Amino acid sequence: MVTNPSVSAQFAPEIHWPTRSNRWSRVQQELITGLAGWLPKKPGILLRRLLYPWLFARMGKAVSVEWGSDYRGPQQIEIGNNVFLGRTICLDADVRGGQIQINDDTYILDNVRMFCHLEYGKIIVRENVGIDRGVDIKAHGGRVEIGSGSYIGPYVCLAGPGHIKVGENCMIAAHSGIYANNHIFVDPMTPIKDQGTTNEGIVIEDDCWLGTGVKVLDGVTIGRGSVIGAGAVVTKDIPPYSVAVGIPAMVISQRNK
Repeated sequence: MVTNPSVSAQFAPEIHWPTRSNRWSRVQQELITGLAGWLPKKPGILLRRLLYPWLFARMGKAVSVEWGSDYRGPQQIEIGNNVFLGRTICLDADVRGGQIQINDDTYILDNVRMFCHLEYGKIIVRENVGIDRGVDIKAHGGRVEIGSGSYIGPYVCLAGPGHIKVGENCMIAAHSGIYANNHIFVDPMTPIKDQGTTNEGIVIEDDCWLGTGVKVLDGVTIGRGSVIGAGAVVTKDIPPYSVAVGIPAMVISQRNK
């Protein structure tokens, strides 16, 4: 799939004039976060556990929310049971049709950022997921889904607008990048920034392990049970149960043989 040629227009911020109900929601949000958002340690966690169900679209039981975080469009954010939200994180679903859903038994550590960014962007985090510190997830109007039991290591970046699906029980190590977009550069007479982008999407199937610093480019599917060595750049599909290394990533063995 190829986008419109204007990249700047694609990623331009939206402007929506607030309705009366939206203005009241923002006032309510400011009151709640102003009262409870910066109170540290256990008293703050207990107060936020009491007040934040009024803030989010849904907030389950035994949720621990640390201090100093920013929740934008909280009426479009759903939090399951037994979820831990670390310090100074940002969850931003404040666009038309945006949604962030964090399911049961999941932890999200400090300085994680999740942005829907454009209309109808969705970020879905399934059950029993671990998201380590500094992870950056930007749907850019697409859909990012992280499957049950998966772990996303420190400072990993996942970016749309192509859809990204990480399967169940996957491990993605620190400083990896999953980029479901790519610039078109076929015409040497036209500036690259004016040639548009692709957004074919990325699928990482169940039980995959991506080593430190792996980069996965747009349009790639990594088959079930595959291992990608540290520093590899994945530019084409990887068959199931493969071990792949290098730039570009090449299959060197099969785990099921």
